[in-house]
Order: sequence, then C-alpha cells, then structure tokens
Amino acid sequence: MSTGEPETDPSLAGFLSRASVDRTVFELRPDYRALLLAVDGIACAAGGAGSEALLQRAEAAAREATADRPVEELPHVAAWREAYRAFGAKPQRTRNSLEALLRRAPTGLPRVNPLTDIYNAVSVLHQIPLGGEDLERYQGPPRLVRATGAEPFDTAADGEAVVEHAEPGEVVWCDDAGITCRRWNWRQGRRTQLTSDTTAALFILDALDPFTDDRLQAVADDLLAHLRLLAPDARVASRLLAS
Repeated sequence: MSTGEPETDPSLAGFLSRASVDRTVFELRPDYRALLLAVDGIACAAGGAGSEALLQRAEAAAREATADRPVEELPHVAAWREAYRAFGAKPQRTRNSLEALLRRAPTGLPRVNPLTDIYNAVSVLHQIPLGGEDLERYQGPPRLVRATGAEPFDTAADGEAVVEHAEPGEVVWCDDAGITCRRWNWRQGRRTQLTSDTTAALFILDALDPFTDDRLQAVADDLLAHLRLLAPDARVASRLLAS
C-alpha cells in the first residue's frame, strides 16, 4: 500500500498484522474490503482551522452529489444498505455512517474535534464509510465478526453512560474488551472514541463494490495527507483486509 512506504512503523505494522475479518462476514459480502490506517504522533489540537475548511468543502460536495438524486441512490450508500439488510438491520432506521453524514451535510456536518472532523470530511468527500478510534485505548487487535450477543458495547443513552449488547449475528468491530463499533459502521463506542488528547489513531475505511481498490487507496492517501498537516513526522502503517 502506498500509505505504508517508507515511513512504515514496525510496531504499528505489528498491531495491524493481528487484525482480522471473520469468514462469516465475507460470506455476507465477498466484495468487502477494509483498509486499516494506523497513525501515531498526532497533534490533534493543532488542526482547527484546516479541519473547518475541509468540513465546508465536504458540505458543498454533499449538496452537489445529492442535487439530482436522493442520498440512498448514491452507489456506495445503496451498496451499504444492501449489506445492512444481509445481517438483519433496517437501513432506514440504523444508517451507515456515510449515509448519516451525507444527510446531515446540507444543514452542517458535526464539529467534534480536529481529528474527528478531518475523517468525517474525507468520508463525505469520497463517499465512503470511515471510522476513527483511539489506538491507545484498544485492548488487543481489531476484529470484524458476527456478534454472539454477549459482547459489551460502551455507549450513552439520554446523556448517561450505558452498556449495551449487539444482537446475535450483527456485524461488529471489536477487540478483547468488547465492541468498538456496532452494525459494521453505524455507531462507535465511547471507550475508543477520538478526543482532542488523542495522539495515536486507527482509521477504518470500508468499501463494497462498486467502490474500487484504486479509489480506496486514494481515500487513504488523502486522509494521510490531511493528517500530515497536523503531524508531519507521524509514524504510519496500513493494511488491506479482503476475502
């Protein structure tokens, strides 16, 4: 992967080498690919002005993309709606992260913190679900699996911290401590969420046909270019998971 030249960090590469996608997920969607990008040495608080400009570009791009058709008819959004139906989720009730952001864009994307704002903007600009996690809060490697129903998910409801559990068969990202993201790319947990204090992050780029490998790599390169503005000397590793 071009994002792994020549600055690849051995410790980050070792972490990514243990990441996995369960075969039962590939049985649902053999065309699924996850590009994992691990970045260490980030100065999140330094990027406010740049991330704001990027969000405004993304909002304009979303308005243009949906000027002549509804969000759900965009090719990659439609593919993810089909993937959600394949494991029993109702996409009109629990929207993939890309669709959720595109629907918010006309009235304004969320402003969270520079690191989160950057990956949200890149997600909208390239029309791909993209998640970011605090790498230092991981316990064990990331794994995409079909849930048993016993895995804990640290989230919030009505402003209060709660622990939920995925439905059996639901596609979830998890580590040794529990779920980090429910329904493939629907909702991320609190434990590993990015903050203004995050210095090491894992980004997960989710692709289905008709999204090509070349486009997937272009997203990773664009994301890394924006992260380099925050941290020119950041250490990086990447890995593509595919069936």
